[in-house]
Amino acid sequence: MRLTMPRDLNRIERKFLEQLTVRKLVVQGERVLAAVSGGPDSMALLYLLCSVRPVLHCTVSVAHCNFQLRGEESMLDEQLVLREAEKLGIDCFVRRFDTRKDARDRKRSIEETARMERYGFFSELIELHGFDKIATGHHVSDNAETILFNLFRGSSIPGLRGIRAFHGHVIRPLLLMRKQDILQYVEQKGIAYRVDASNLGVEPDRNFIRNRVIPLIEERFENKLLPSLQRLSEHAAEIEEFLELHFEQLLQSDEGLSLTGNRLSVRSLAGLSVFEQKEILKRALQDFGCEPSSRILHQLVELLSTQPGRKVHLPDGLEVVWEGKYMVFRRRQ
Repeated sequence: MRLTMPRDLNRIERKFLEQLTVRKLVVQGERVLAAVSGGPDSMALLYLLCSVRPVLHCTVSVAHCNFQLRGEESMLDEQLVLREAEKLGIDCFVRRFDTRKDARDRKRSIEETARMERYGFFSELIELHGFDKIATGHHVSDNAETILFNLFRGSSIPGLRGIRAFHGHVIRPLLLMRKQDILQYVEQKGIAYRVDASNLGVEPDRNFIRNRVIPLIEERFENKLLPSLQRLSEHAAEIEEFLELHFEQLLQSDEGLSLTGNRLSVRSLAGLSVFEQKEILKRALQDFGCEPSSRILHQLVELLSTQPGRKVHLPDGLEVVWEGKYMVFRRRQ
């Protein structure tokens, strides 16, 4: 069905509505929960979603996470989001976290802990209130930042796809929108927002990429980096889709490549290319909750060229042993 664009939508709102419908991110009548931090990106997302409600007949609510990492500034963020949600006449769900304490207790970084808390909260809201989608404010610059971050960490090709526009319940409707368009929109509409000063420095690594690396490359190669990384992201997504289909067929055709009884057939693995071996081993490691780094995958492929009885010790008490005809995955005693 051809979409009729309302005349009262401006250029950015029309582009936003087109992305939602063409990419099927939101369909008629769905319940959308907008993740709003109070920054310009998420505030723009909130107002854009509200602008297209009459067309998509969707309902919009807000979720705000207060990680209490910036003292009074965090409280002011929360107050802004509550105030704007009330102004728009929509529900707002707020959760406060003691993120520093939680990070210490879990022995994880603050960034990783905050992410776990955020998506855990979203999952609760989906279960309690039946939301269909969680919308976040990631845009094209965020995607470029993620691709470069993964590249510097030594990511494989699938990691270069960056941020997905649609993953599970989570959608990123602004993923093809430039930061300039977002800032222009909030200024035109007079939308209130707050600036998180912790995003302006060079720590952690993502800040360094965002505030130093990307601007430097953009200065030298004007308007080429972000479009190029976006194309790379799209190509990586296409390759990942092809590989998933290939490995699904491969696993169906050879039972020895499925992690049955915590073991893989050495003979089946030996008949594959090195790339295929690593992908099969990666899936086996993920089943055990082990992060499949390139170093670990290289060690396991090397194990195939040794002899029965040899083993590789992995993190978290996991080991892989060549026993008879099989590579056996098990926890060390």
